[in-house]
Amino acid sequence: MPRIDSYVALGDSFTEGVGDADLASANGVKGWADRVAEQLAATNPEFRYANLAVRGKLVDQVIENQVGIAVDAAPDLVTIYAGGNDLMRPKVDIDGVVARYDSALADLVATGARVVAFTGYDAGWAPLFRTLRGRTAIYNELLREVADRRGVELVDFWRLDGYDDIRMWDTDRLHMSTRGHIRMASEVLNHLGVPHSIELEPLEPLAPIAAAAKRRENAEWVKSFAAPWVSRRLRGASSGDDVAPKHTMLLRSQLQQN
Repeated sequence: MPRIDSYVALGDSFTEGVGDADLASANGVKGWADRVAEQLAATNPEFRYANLAVRGKLVDQVIENQVGIAVDAAPDLVTIYAGGNDLMRPKVDIDGVVARYDSALADLVATGARVVAFTGYDAGWAPLFRTLRGRTAIYNELLREVADRRGVELVDFWRLDGYDDIRMWDTDRLHMSTRGHIRMASEVLNHLGVPHSIELEPLEPLAPIAAAAKRRENAEWVKSFAAPWVSRRLRGASSGDDVAPKHTMLLRSQLQQN
């Protein structure tokens, strides 16, 4: 397998690392992509990395603000996750979204980079998000067709076991927790065929939660996360409106392994 000397990560909150809080990291979050970069840098002093992902971005914004930079950089590896925020909008043209994504993926593949994309997650077990399951399944099938045609590699998040445990998700129930990001970093490195030192201890079974406690948790979640999210949608605002990318240029990795 050719050595990976340069890596550009593209996308939204999934790739930025939201949910994996780390005050020592840019934007106060670390995430799976930074953890992958750590592992790639551990045995390669020439390794360079950029992470252009910004929370809340739609496919068209990822294409407009990130893909061109990655094409110009012509790295050895590009990872990209986009479309999740589009699927959560009240109305979405899934065929149109995937068609535009297809064109962007073609531009990335044309650089000679190894391009890795992700299917959407199957959140059918989560009451809030199970209504999006059909949309996500359609998006995934269209994306698989694109990946086959373009030679894009896929990490199939839809088919990963173990993410139906609430401990894999942050308190907002939307973004992966630190544990979820660590697991994803391991999955990506395994897919790439890169040896790594990431290990996760098995989770003990969750203790049952009393109905009253569950109601209190749900009420607090609505107040702290769901209501602000709906408010932003009504105002046409995004959580990433005032957020800058974490690492905008291919530089030798300064990430510290924890």
